[in-house]
Amino acid sequence: MDHSAAPLLEALADYHSRDRYGFTPPGHRQGRGADPRTVAAIGRDAFRSDLLATAGLDDRKSSHGYLARAEQLMADAVGAEQAFFSTCGSSLSVKAAMLAVAGGHGKLLISRDAHKSVVAGLVFGGVQPWWIRPRYDERLHLAHPPSPHQVEQAWQDHPDAAGALIVSPTPYGTCADIEEIAGICHRRDKPLIVDEAWGAHLPFHQDLPSWAMDAGADVCVVSVHKMGTGFEQGSVFHTQGSLVDPDQLSACADMLMTTSPNVMIYAALDGWRRQMTEHGHALLGAALALASRIRDEIGALPGLHVLRDEFLGAEASHDLDPLHVVIDVSELGISGYDAADWLRQHERVDMGLSDHRRIEATLSVADDDRTAARLIAALRALTASAAELPEAKPVALPSPDTLELEPAMLPGDAFFAAKETVTAGNAAGRICAEQITPYPPGIPVIIPGERITSELLDYLRSGLTAGMQLPDPADPSLDTIRVVSGS
Repeated sequence: MDHSAAPLLEALADYHSRDRYGFTPPGHRQGRGADPRTVAAIGRDAFRSDLLATAGLDDRKSSHGYLARAEQLMADAVGAEQAFFSTCGSSLSVKAAMLAVAGGHGKLLISRDAHKSVVAGLVFGGVQPWWIRPRYDERLHLAHPPSPHQVEQAWQDHPDAAGALIVSPTPYGTCADIEEIAGICHRRDKPLIVDEAWGAHLPFHQDLPSWAMDAGADVCVVSVHKMGTGFEQGSVFHTQGSLVDPDQLSACADMLMTTSPNVMIYAALDGWRRQMTEHGHALLGAALALASRIRDEIGALPGLHVLRDEFLGAEASHDLDPLHVVIDVSELGISGYDAADWLRQHERVDMGLSDHRRIEATLSVADDDRTAARLIAALRALTASAAELPEAKPVALPSPDTLELEPAMLPGDAFFAAKETVTAGNAAGRICAEQITPYPPGIPVIIPGERITSELLDYLRSGLTAGMQLPDPADPSLDTIRVVSGS
């Protein structure tokens, strides 16, 4: 296919060149009616490109097929059979994949380190999760992706599951052995879904981890806004093989998706695909070289340690995306939470992830020597000022065994059940009726339907004291918790 073409971008340029005008939504009419103060902050060009997709960019029948051709080009660029664009992020895309495989009260093997969007798919799809235990690292206190052995064991325990879903890469950049896991699923004629939200760039350079389609996955979901150059909410899900019905997948996505998709998000996905096919290898090669140098420079700063080898190995992860620069700050005596807050306040630098002992910088093709120098200077200032920051507060980190909670009810049944609110001190032993998720990275610690334990309450409450954020529960302070009535 001709990858110099960008159907959506070309249609947008044509719309403007023909001086079209629509008596349709959006009501701001390419910014004409927008408040001047809003235009001053956002810019008129953003409004100018915010058009109606059907009966705007395309005609009322979508007869020009701009979106369909852009999706065909995307699939061809990465070697998938089909690609579907989403303007609602990978949160929608992964739900659509789950519903297509196991919706309507089906069962699904799911890695327990799945994102909160997966739990939403369980709740609204009536899906029964059978959890695949990830590899919990007691030294680093984080979860590595599940091993092939753990996936095989999950299939032996639950052979009637409709398919399996894993996360790779994780928010820390660690990756599963997707090829082996796909083989385990396919020997049972069952599909593998990969939540590859952090992996949109993986197909375009051989020194990056294998991407899910190359490794044999049946569906993978990528967030182009994370490691690519698309707008926030820009996501693509790719399919191949015969184990997932693409028409059913498309229908599930259509039922979840907005009927007013943002043309700018679509067009940016189209432009990113063209950029990657034409220049991606060189751009990513430069980014990888920059990441290597940044790692070395950060590692030379006192009190900072860049994690790499610790993430890899038989009992850890299969591979690592080096564009995730994960920095342990514990030798400075401070928490990752406070380090991230200090960098934002004093150096005007935002970090992508923080936890009780780490911060993370995710690099992209947009970074260069100037942005690298800014990161290094900010971290150098952090090390010089660390003594002035609060000492890291202790977090009651749970053991791997206590992280596995009893699934007492289906997530959907518990979420929609009659509820009562109890104090945290009286919550142990009760069935949780809400989701409790430290964010970032957005991996739920307790989901609806699981029986709450005192160990995880101690972890979450001590984490809050240390700087953890819990945006999901009705009471973010976790002084109270919503539980299933009578549980």
